[in-house]
Amino acid sequence: MKNLVSYISIILCLIGALLWQIFADSKSYYIPAVVILIISMIPFLLSFEKSKPSARELTLMAGLIAIAVVSRAVFYLIPQFKPIGAVIVASGACLGAKRGYLIGAFSAFISNFIFGQGIWTPFQMVALGLVGLFSGVIFSKIEPKRFTMSVIGFLLTFALYGVIVDLSSVLMMTTEISLKSVMTIYLAGVPFNLVFGACTFVFLLLFGEAFIKKINRIIIKYGILEKS
Repeated sequence: MKNLVSYISIILCLIGALLWQIFADSKSYYIPAVVILIISMIPFLLSFEKSKPSARELTLMAGLIAIAVVSRAVFYLIPQFKPIGAVIVASGACLGAKRGYLIGAFSAFISNFIFGQGIWTPFQMVALGLVGLFSGVIFSKIEPKRFTMSVIGFLLTFALYGVIVDLSSVLMMTTEISLKSVMTIYLAGVPFNLVFGACTFVFLLLFGEAFIKKINRIIIKYGILEKS
């Protein structure tokens, strides 16, 4: 739990420190996106490296990232209706908090080469990373049953993801931040966040248990987490 708190604290401090530079007058957001991606993942990467991941583990994580990216891309024409949240929740539940964060962050960054990089990218990386992280923490304590997993997935993608990503809209759309302007933007984002949360709920309800069984079967068959 102490490690979790320290990870989140580091991420928030880094975001705060780099916020001004990110929103400075710049036409390229690839560099700040990469910088935040790398720096925010340092504690996770260091801890992950200490676990000495096998090639099989890295392959599984890469495969889950690819599935997450594809799950977002295939629904390109439907705003916010993206199963990527469900994939990340299931990944975090199976592989734990650290791997869940890395899968979420990389999925957001890579999929934005399809959807477009921008000021919002660092926020999406951190938000989806934390969805995976908290999924790992929560489902290390409770069993990921279908309905429970669907409800938790909805709350993480609607509330946690929504709060973090909508912050980018607040900073982009307001010159003078006030409670009224912040609340207006957040309320405007509620329908979009509801769609994303509902999509996560539906996909986890329909396919979550089956997907987790597939992942766990691979983990057990190849002994992927035995030394972690």
